[in-house]
Amino acid sequence: MTESLHIVCPHCHTTNRLRSDQLGSAPDCGSCKKPLFTGKPVDLDGAAFDKHLQRNQIPLLVDFWAPWCGPCRQMAPAYVQAAAQLEPRIRVAKVDTEAQQALGARFQIRSIPTLALFVGGREVARQAGAMGAADIVRWVQQHAPH
Repeated sequence: MTESLHIVCPHCHTTNRLRSDQLGSAPDCGSCKKPLFTGKPVDLDGAAFDKHLQRNQIPLLVDFWAPWCGPCRQMAPAYVQAAAQLEPRIRVAKVDTEAQQALGARFQIRSIPTLALFVGGREVARQAGAMGAADIVRWVQQHAPH
């Protein structure tokens, strides 16, 4: 039996309903008609973050980073590579803690980069420090439900 999932669009942040077996078939948003999965991290502000956290029925991986952070900039290409491997089973996002200080404070981000994995709206794992793409994928696979 195929279950129905809610997936939030990375472009217009509208919640879409699709069957789990449609995840891999490059589904488009019913509202803005853009792809629901781009293979790249989604930049989130406070309102968009909450929508993705509460409405997505797939795990949400978030990189908390800042533009002035050397290790963050160093990890950015690896994070993009990891996103291409993790989607569409995982929504991959970024939060600029400089621009979104309230989110950084809310999740008590003490060092950056910090990866946080959310499942069902709750944080299930956290890892501080820059990682390569293979390490990011492996870390997510260890902590995400299968």
